[in-house]
Amino acid sequence: MIGFYDYTVILTYVSLASSVIGMTQAIHGRFKAAVVLLAFSGLCDMFDGKIARTKKNRSENAKAFGIQIDSLCDVVCFGAFPALICYLLGVRGFLGMTVIALYCVASVIRLAFFNVMEMNNALITEEGEKFYRGLPITSMAVALPLVFMIQFFVPDRVFVVCLYLLLLVVGLLFIVDFRFRKPSNLTLAFLVSAITAALVLMLLYTRYPIHIRRAPMISQIFKSFR
Repeated sequence: MIGFYDYTVILTYVSLASSVIGMTQAIHGRFKAAVVLLAFSGLCDMFDGKIARTKKNRSENAKAFGIQIDSLCDVVCFGAFPALICYLLGVRGFLGMTVIALYCVASVIRLAFFNVMEMNNALITEEGEKFYRGLPITSMAVALPLVFMIQFFVPDRVFVVCLYLLLLVVGLLFIVDFRFRKPSNLTLAFLVSAITAALVLMLLYTRYPIHIRRAPMISQIFKSFR
């Protein structure tokens, strides 16, 4: 079989599988489940790089494969998946399609740029500090669950406006050139705790059920394009 198969890419594949399953949940109206799976994909992505670096004897081809497969999976997990959730939650019409398209384009540009920089080892300062240029695409796995919680406190129209703003702001930050220091282990622990707390609150207090809403008919979904 083609490809490279070892433990360094397992979390990446788990993240992708989680997002694909999450897409099916979103299509069936199970938005809580979808958002939980998005956050889980984000948690996997936070640690897959650290796990990959524990293997010291990887070939250059294996390292390059790891970089490419990670970004390809990220396109689905944090590009297409959040866009689908936002669409199904109300980001519709010409303006909505434009915002979603721009977000997806920005996410692809951000990942392609990251791949080039990572391959060239250009993301390290003279002091040896590692950083990102632009907002990491995984940040959507934190931002969307937090915004999703807002729908419990505000009217539906305000919630949808928040989704528009989320896609625009986060998408823009993907491609704005600023330095963002890579999180330390302590910061990662804090993020994991914060995400877990946010998900617990979301499951307890937001009004979208996990299993009750009926799946929208395919014909109804495509009516919005007319």
